[in-house]
Amino acid sequence: MYKDILLAVDLNDDSSWQKALPTAVEYCHAFGSILHVITVAPSFGMSFVGQFFPEGYEEKLENDLLEGLRAFVEQHVPEDVKVQRVVTLGTVYQEILGAAETIDADLIVMASHRPELKDYLLGPNAARVVRHAQCSVLVVRD
Repeated sequence: MYKDILLAVDLNDDSSWQKALPTAVEYCHAFGSILHVITVAPSFGMSFVGQFFPEGYEEKLENDLLEGLRAFVEQHVPEDVKVQRVVTLGTVYQEILGAAETIDADLIVMASHRPELKDYLLGPNAARVVRHAQCSVLVVRD
């Protein structure tokens, strides 16, 4: 049923994957799916903030994240699950949605924290992904 599953993780926040990863792995085992693990770093681009970072900062950040994601997958994803690692720079929900379209994901799995009042007013990344995704989204509560 699910051929390509996209799992969104924040390498600096264990709660972003502690429950979502086992769920995604279980789906991969059940359906023989490929697990695409994505992590997103903010992009500063040519904005006012970007001028304060050294040249090549984003490329170094992307390379460091890819190394971190490789280590994460090696440590936490079972060897019998086929994995593709995805590192992007940009707005979290936009990058997740873009990656889902690029890989033609059948399912996006992501964690969501307990909602606070500000989440109802601003809309967290998980809510935006749910609203705009072209595929099914499984939000795992921590």
